[in-house]
Amino acid sequence: MAPMLAALALLALISVSEQGPHEKRLLNSLLNSYNTLERPVANESEPLEVKFGLTLQQIIDVDEKNQILTTNVWLNLDEKNQLLITNIWLSLEWNDYNLRWNDSDYGGVKDLRITPNKLWKPDVLMYNSADEGFDGTYQTNVVVRNNGSCLYVPPGIFKSTCKIDITWFPFDDQHCDMKFGSWTYDGNQLDLVLKDEAGGDLSDFITNGEWYLIGMPGKKNTITYACCPEPYVDVTFTIMIRRRTLYYFFNLIVPCVLISSMALLGFTLPPDSGEKLTLGVTILLSLTVFLNLVAESLPSTSDAVPLIGTYFNCIMFMVASSVVLTVVVLNYHHRTADIHEMPQWIKTVFLQWLPWILRMSRPGKKITRKTIMMSNRMRELELKERSSKSLLANVLDIDDDFRHVPPPPNSTASTGNLGPGCSIFRTDFRRSFVRPSTMEDVGGGLGSHHRELHLILRELQFITARMKKADEEAELISDWKFAAMVVDRFCLFVFTLFTIIATVAVLLSAPHIIVQ
Repeated sequence: MAPMLAALALLALISVSEQGPHEKRLLNSLLNSYNTLERPVANESEPLEVKFGLTLQQIIDVDEKNQILTTNVWLNLDEKNQLLITNIWLSLEWNDYNLRWNDSDYGGVKDLRITPNKLWKPDVLMYNSADEGFDGTYQTNVVVRNNGSCLYVPPGIFKSTCKIDITWFPFDDQHCDMKFGSWTYDGNQLDLVLKDEAGGDLSDFITNGEWYLIGMPGKKNTITYACCPEPYVDVTFTIMIRRRTLYYFFNLIVPCVLISSMALLGFTLPPDSGEKLTLGVTILLSLTVFLNLVAESLPSTSDAVPLIGTYFNCIMFMVASSVVLTVVVLNYHHRTADIHEMPQWIKTVFLQWLPWILRMSRPGKKITRKTIMMSNRMRELELKERSSKSLLANVLDIDDDFRHVPPPPNSTASTGNLGPGCSIFRTDFRRSFVRPSTMEDVGGGLGSHHRELHLILRELQFITARMKKADEEAELISDWKFAAMVVDRFCLFVFTLFTIIATVAVLLSAPHIIVQ
């Protein structure tokens, strides 16, 4: 009998604590005389305090082509149009003076879920909204407790304006503000208070592959606008995110450095290969493609130049300069003596001083400071000696001594005596230039053997002049080729140094280098 009595007692208790009729009666009692337009305060002169909070969940996706960053609190950053699109949970909590009851009078009912269109709720909107509907919240039920406490947590997708700073792209931090406040109630009627002084709730945040969340602080502001004399209260949350640079580092910066190094290797390519200029132009086009990829992921603004854009422009300037200097190298390499004459300053710079600085030398000719000074001294002596010789001696490249040596007494033009020193040859040779005469005159005054010697002399002079000219041309062509090689080596050192300095300067000037 004891178990049966216990079961009957339990059924009696369950029937007494049934909630359905009590909740219906409570709703009728609360809502029959409830006015949704009435601000629920006991004293009309006091403001209604509303606690405001925000919960961030997850950064979901980044659509680089459409410049959209999708998150789940959800954060969506449109860099192209400088928009911040968020799907967040708002938390509004206030105390409604008209929604209080004694739970013991209604069967122990301590809370209710009431649709928001049946109750008064604060008209909190996002001031910097860029949505067409302005308010993107989804209407959910309001949780009402017996002490008058109301909790309203509407989720929604918010699209807000956000000033994107691309100065340090891709090593940039972005701060996007979300400003919430009452649209019609001033600070004397409705007072917004931060639910958590630390800012938004990040306890359930899941990391994203592109953006690293630094924080989401909140701040309460009281502002008097030009339209209205009353102060208005707002709560501003700042979403601070940092771009993860590992992707951009290995997909933009590293390929750019490798391509620029290929441009440097172009200076080691022999000019006779025929691919020297083609390599430089191809590298320049490749950098242009990479720069276009960067430009597509940036907003169309002239407020700032991104750091990676500056770096790419420097590298492109270097590669373009290398193409120009490659043209100069090819021009020097293929110059001939028939068309170009090497100026003295090119000989001094590209054949003496630059090879000495770059530790370059030609086969069998070691270039040192001493040899440069001796070469300059020999050239000065040669110019001085040539200036002291007669015009005839300079033209024929012979000595002036024959003008001062008297002919031997036994050597005359008529006897044809070829004595020691070939005095007759010297006499006839001297006469042939002292007084102008034709071959017939020479032949008439001399014998046949004298005429043959004179013709042989002229042939020897012609052959010697041709051989000397060929040697001079070959030496000049060799000088031009060596000058082209010196320019190549000089550009290799200069542009290598420029690439290293530009890369290091960009990385050191960035606020942070790699965020994984």
